Amino acid sequence: MPTAPPPSPALLLPFLLLLIGVAIFPLVLQQHWEKHYQKFCAFLAVFTSGYYLFALRTVAPVQHAAGEYASFVVVVGAFFVVAAGIHLHLPRAASPLVNITFLFGGSILANFIGTIGASMLLFRPFLHMNRGRATAIHVVFFIFIVGNLGGVLLPVGPPLFLGYVKGVPFLWAALHCWPAWLTATIALLVIFFVADTIVLSRSKIAKTSPAHFYCYGKWNFGALLVLLLILVFLPFGLREVLMLAIAAVSYVLTPPRVFEANEFSWRPLIEVAWIFFGIFGTMIPVIDYVESRALDFHLASDAHFYWTTGLLSGVLDNAPTYLTFLTAALSLDRLDINHVADVTRFASEHGGRLAAISLAATLFGGLTYIGNSPNLLIRAIAESRHVPTPGFLAYIVRYALPILIPVLALVGLIFFHGR
Repeated sequence: MPTAPPPSPALLLPFLLLLIGVAIFPLVLQQHWEKHYQKFCAFLAVFTSGYYLFALRTVAPVQHAAGEYASFVVVVGAFFVVAAGIHLHLPRAASPLVNITFLFGGSILANFIGTIGASMLLFRPFLHMNRGRATAIHVVFFIFIVGNLGGVLLPVGPPLFLGYVKGVPFLWAALHCWPAWLTATIALLVIFFVADTIVLSRSKIAKTSPAHFYCYGKWNFGALLVLLLILVFLPFGLREVLMLAIAAVSYVLTPPRVFEANEFSWRPLIEVAWIFFGIFGTMIPVIDYVESRALDFHLASDAHFYWTTGLLSGVLDNAPTYLTFLTAALSLDRLDINHVADVTRFASEHGGRLAAISLAATLFGGLTYIGNSPNLLIRAIAESRHVPTPGFLAYIVRYALPILIPVLALVGLIFFHGR
């Protein structure tokens, strides 16, 4: 835990302004937002970072945030480009049953290739399957099930990858968290099946004869696997250089017709990169504040860790939130997050607490568009294809609060009640 005093609450304002801007400005100032959102995000990030550098004369937090942001852009960008080099054409238009089967398979696949890789690979085919009737329901539930729940079982991406690096065994989450993952996944699939059936009954698309399955750019599956292995096993710096190289090779060697079939555009990646530039920059004092006050949250039970970690993961980046509360949980037993033996011992002796933190950081990432990195990218792709997509506030009010929160509450009640 940090020994420096917590930052002034006033330093949290840029992050709050960014959240308000992302939520409100696209609705009330749409044209101005589309032209100037880059400047808005950059100004808030530079202001906050500059305060740390010149007023507080502290370089380390800014360097750390800059390194994490650079890694984030490279990882997201590499998966975005390579996945765009694969075009899947599925043999039938989607029924509700086909859709829930696809989403369930996508969530399983995401546990092996990461939520970013699975989202970029499967979201375009999912929209194509539902061409003519895709709605906000399809976008939102893809985010819930593939973009977030798909990160629960294996540490192949953030946030669980950070725990693996610190000493949590590779298969620990798969062995201890699968019942909660399955419960949340089935609950969401049932809700989606009902909603999608209603959507289908109201749609007026003409039935077409089923086409054959085909896949272009198959060799990019190998590139995705290499990206995943690099992400898991190579250190910072070398990892990003190799991922950039693989993405560049994939982009050059993939025939243009594959990108055209996927309606590929750089715009979704550019939008996500700018918004997360603002998030990483303004989040520096927020993370410092949470770290310095984590023990003041009086986290006395697994349920407390589940809800506190989860709710903060929904509005902050879930990777640092996961690491913050894992550090706090270890400190309650005088264990050190930087000692592998201590982390391994904690995983063995306090499985319920570790499960609460792990599940919360992954499941709650779908509460907002900024809770997990695939969320905004999925939204941007949907918008680029003119699929109805909820705004920042509509996403929370219409979908996250009435649908996702009750499902997560059910998980908490079943697995952490009284613990």
